[in-house]
Amino acid sequence: MTRLRRTLGVVAGTVLALTVVACDAGSKAGSDGSGGGASKSGEDALSVGLVAVPASLDFTTVDGAAIPQALLNNVYDGLVKLDQNGEIQPDLAKSWQVSDDRKTYTFDLVDNATFSNGEKFTADDAVFSINRVMSDWTISLKAAMDVVQEAKALSPSQLQVTLKEPSNDWLYRMTTRIGAMFSKTGVDNLATKPVGTGAYTLAKFNRGDSIALARNDDYWGKKPFFASVTLKYFKDATALNNALITGTIDVIGTVQAPESLAQLTKDDRFQVIEGVTNGEVVLSFNDSKAPFTDKRVRQAVRYAIDHKALVDTCWAGRGTLIGSMVPPTDPWYEDLTGVYPHDPEKAKALLAQAGQSSPTLRLRLPSLPYAQSCGQVVKSQLAQAGINAKIDTLEFPAQWLQTVFTNHDYDMSIVAHVEPHDMAAVFGNPKYYTQYDNPRVQKLFAAADTGTEQEQADDLKQAARTLSEDAAADWLFLLPNLVVAEKGITGLPKNAIAESFDLTRLARS
Repeated sequence: MTRLRRTLGVVAGTVLALTVVACDAGSKAGSDGSGGGASKSGEDALSVGLVAVPASLDFTTVDGAAIPQALLNNVYDGLVKLDQNGEIQPDLAKSWQVSDDRKTYTFDLVDNATFSNGEKFTADDAVFSINRVMSDWTISLKAAMDVVQEAKALSPSQLQVTLKEPSNDWLYRMTTRIGAMFSKTGVDNLATKPVGTGAYTLAKFNRGDSIALARNDDYWGKKPFFASVTLKYFKDATALNNALITGTIDVIGTVQAPESLAQLTKDDRFQVIEGVTNGEVVLSFNDSKAPFTDKRVRQAVRYAIDHKALVDTCWAGRGTLIGSMVPPTDPWYEDLTGVYPHDPEKAKALLAQAGQSSPTLRLRLPSLPYAQSCGQVVKSQLAQAGINAKIDTLEFPAQWLQTVFTNHDYDMSIVAHVEPHDMAAVFGNPKYYTQYDNPRVQKLFAAADTGTEQEQADDLKQAARTLSEDAAADWLFLLPNLVVAEKGITGLPKNAIAESFDLTRLARS
C-alpha cells in the first residue's frame, strides 16, 4: 500500500474570478446593487463580495461556480481539500492509503465531526454522499464519480472506495464540489438549507443579494477568526469599488474593473494582492451547429481575434494569453498562442472558401463584467473580418444557464471556465454546451486518466494541441486574481486555485 497525501497534478481550478464582494450581515442592497449604505458590524465580522450570484444553494442540481465558491470548505467539508500550493491535504479524512493497483482507497476519518443538524459524521455518510452523486446529482460534473465501483464503510471511522480502473483524476475531483459530504438526514432542502460539517452555517440567504454565514461553535476543526461573514453580490463594478472606498465592505474578492486598480492602489487604507487563476475566458462555439460545423469558420474566428489588443482594451492588460484550455500551472501546459496569429485577411479568405463571406452570428453573453467588456471588443475585431456578431445579454446565472448551457441556443458565447482541470469536461463530452465531438480527443482523455503521471501529461498535452489546431473554441485569456482588501485582513489567497473562497483562513490583525 502506498501512503498518499499529495495531489497527482499541480495547481488547479479557480473560483469564477473570486468575484466576491461581501457586505455585513443584515445589510440591504439598494436597487442599483450599491450595497444600500450598509456599515460594518464589528471586528469579528467580515464583508466579502461576489458578482456571480447563485440562483440557489444546491450545487447538486444547479451548474455554475457561484454556489461552491460560497459554500465549499465553509459550510461543506470534503474528505480532502486543496491547499494554497494546489496539493491535496486531509480534511474529514485525516489520512488515506492507495492500493498498489491504484484502484482501492482506504480513508481514516476524523471521529469528532458533526453536521449542523446535530448528526454525527461517519463513514456511512461518506458512502451516502458518494453514491448520491451517481444517483441523484444532475449537474454535468457528476460524471467524475462514474469511475467509482463501490464505496463501503469498514467501520464508523473508516471508508473504502474501489474504482473500476485506476484514475489520476478521481482523488483530485474529491477536493471539488462532488466531494462534499452530506448528512443522510439533511438533504431535503439543499436549495435554501445546506447542512454540512463546516466551520460556518447558513444564517440567511437573500436570493440575488447576499449570503450571511455564522461561525459554527460546534465545528470539529480549528475555529475561524470571524464570527460572521456576509457575501454581498454586486452587478456593477463601480458600485463594488465604491463600497470598499466608502468602508461598506472589507474585501473585493477580485477586481471587476482592472483599469480602476490604480485608484485603489494609491489609497493607503488598502492592500492589493495579485496572482493567477486557471479561469480560462473562452469564446465558445456551438460546434454542432452550422456554420461552426465547418472548421474553416472556426479557424476564421480565431484568426480574426487580436488577443493582446483585446486584453489591453477590455481587461487593462491584466491577463495571461494561453491559446488552449490549459493554464500554465498545469504540468501539461504548452504555449499555443502562436497557433492562430492575428490575421484578418486569412480569416476573410477562409470564410469565402466556406461560403460564409459575411455571416451573422449570435454572441450571447452572460451579464458578467469581463464578458460584457470583452464581448464588445470581440464584436469589433470580428467585424474587421466581415463577421457580424449580434450581441445578446443574458442574466447570469439563470438565463445564461438555461439558454446557452442547457438549450444550446447560441452561436458563440464568452464565459470563464473555472472548474479545476476542466478540459475534458468541456471538450470530452459531446452533450456539454460546446457540443464538441472528437473521438480522438475523447480517447486521449480516457488514456490520460488511467495511465502513468507522465502518460497523463503527454496525452493531455496532445489533446490540448488537437483542440487548439481544430479551433474547437477560442481562448481569449486567463483571468488574473486581483484582490483588494483593508489593510490588516490576513489569509487572503494570492492565487485562486480551487472552487471555493475559503473564508476559514481569513483573519484581522
